[in-house]
Amino acid sequence: MRVKVIAVLAGAFLAGWMARVPCAIAQDSEALMPDQSKARALQLIQQAIDTLGGAAYLNVHTVTCRGKLSQFSHQGDLNGYEKFVDYSEPPYKDRTENIPKRNLISVFNKDKGWILDRGGVADAPQTDLAQFEEDIKKDIDNILRNRIHESGMIIRYGGSDVVDLKEADWVELVDSENRTIRIAFARSNHLPIRKVVETRDPNTQMKSEEMEYYSLYMPIAGIETPYQITRERNGLKVYQVFFDTCEYNANVPDSLFTKESLEQRWSEVGKKEKNKKDKPDKNDKDDKDNKFQN
Repeated sequence: MRVKVIAVLAGAFLAGWMARVPCAIAQDSEALMPDQSKARALQLIQQAIDTLGGAAYLNVHTVTCRGKLSQFSHQGDLNGYEKFVDYSEPPYKDRTENIPKRNLISVFNKDKGWILDRGGVADAPQTDLAQFEEDIKKDIDNILRNRIHESGMIIRYGGSDVVDLKEADWVELVDSENRTIRIAFARSNHLPIRKVVETRDPNTQMKSEEMEYYSLYMPIAGIETPYQITRERNGLKVYQVFFDTCEYNANVPDSLFTKESLEQRWSEVGKKEKNKKDKPDKNDKDDKDNKFQN
């Protein structure tokens, strides 16, 4: 999960920003011919890649991050925090564990996935597999490292703007499945500060908009890394990640991304979970004692 993080601005500012973006894009697009627009967009992307670490950024093989994840309800209310460690071989392999117990683990390996929870090990639901596949396609690192080279990818300059109180330039990409991806790069340092992905439901044609905010960049092994990432969907927070540490190209065994690794972990923690289930709850015991006394 290189979830891949800034405080969300006031709703009024966001509404004002969304109202301004189409105008900025339209005005700047009219000023550039298509070839000029693409060239300007590719220049901004290359500047970002260079700033993110250049060759070091492009040649990341593994990522290990620890931090805290805050998740939100469908109404946007904070549900709580969870500490985690995440191992990945971007873009197709990912393993996330809760810590310190490591008894809630998800593993995804290309088109397969498995879940370890208090009930044991099971195949990941199709909805989770579909979400993982979609997240790969929208992941900003995968876009900058790989997807910009895809055949049929439309790339154009999206105009200048003020984003999160910073002067920025937008780049717009449209892929072969008609996802519209907009990335804002800060003019001051060329780093990505916001990503917006627009999709349409193929059945209802209803539009969905997902935003990610990136901040608190820190250099790790020559790679600029955002230590905060916030995701919103259709105006509501989905999650917010606060990284404590990140490490690149550490030795991450490929065996971590297998079902067998979860079964091995379950053999270690499953007995504890079973004992918890078999152990009578104190309240139940008290209720039984009261029943016999009555």
